[in-house]
Amino acid sequence: MPRIFSGIQPSGELHIGNYLGAVRNWVNLQHEIESFICVVDYHAITLPYVPADLRRRTHEMVVTLLAAGIDPERATLFVQSRVPEHTELAWIFNTITPLGELERQTQFKEKAARQESVAAGILNYPVLQAADILLYRADTVPVGEDQIQHLELTREVARRWNARFAEGYFPEPQPRLTPTRRIMGLDGQAKMSKSIGNTVGLLEDTAAIWDKLRPAVTDPARVRKTDPGNPDVCNIYQLHRAFSPADTIDHVAVQCRSAGWGCIECKKVLHGHMDAELVPIRRRAEELVAAPGRVHEILGDGAARARNVAQVTMREVRGFMGLD
Repeated sequence: MPRIFSGIQPSGELHIGNYLGAVRNWVNLQHEIESFICVVDYHAITLPYVPADLRRRTHEMVVTLLAAGIDPERATLFVQSRVPEHTELAWIFNTITPLGELERQTQFKEKAARQESVAAGILNYPVLQAADILLYRADTVPVGEDQIQHLELTREVARRWNARFAEGYFPEPQPRLTPTRRIMGLDGQAKMSKSIGNTVGLLEDTAAIWDKLRPAVTDPARVRKTDPGNPDVCNIYQLHRAFSPADTIDHVAVQCRSAGWGCIECKKVLHGHMDAELVPIRRRAEELVAAPGRVHEILGDGAARARNVAQVTMREVRGFMGLD
């Protein structure tokens, strides 16, 4: 049976960049393919953190994923640290992964350049990522373009292990790119990031979202309302493409190019379509926050289902490797 694995760090509530770039795609895929969706808290501890904050952010992430449409009856939703086989398989993969391949990873180079002392966990991060995926023998991984290099390392790890111990056991997972192009932040300069502060939170209320949309950067060449614009370079138009119906998207493009609307009118229409999609998500989140026992039950069931698969994989892996 086809199977996907998706992981997300416990950063707390999702923002619309996470939602459009990954989570909405997962919600659709769970109806087509057996899906394992994991909050990867082991990945989150490669940098300094406060334990109470990690616990809170993990819970908030689970609540937001459920509110966004992840259905625990269709997808296996769980927290990584509740399935110890992740780290067991990661250690095994560490024994066959060349150091040079890890040092060439773009994200390692970027993170290492910003730190005086680089933890081994940052170097080995993609090995754990490979274990996350291959533990469930997933053949498809929904990713953004920035994750393709890590996925190629996962494929290489599968090839190396298979060649040494059991040809064809681990699949070489294929990327499935999200249908939504990368969403820039409201500053129009960088990818959406909480640390930069250019995001819209998925659970923010209607007024707060408008307060962020109103001053958001549009086409920089459009100075006056009467100036024609180019929707292809306008980040607000890209958000229309994500949230608005097709006829509205076409109308927005015409109005922009003809200066039929000012940017504020364009943003008001976008705000209405965003609200139509996000208000139900906020309401579901409120219901889940009011029922923490239900969230814990979902996570317990998800971890149990994940462990059932993970334990079979590790039993077979140990057998192939002479570790049984």
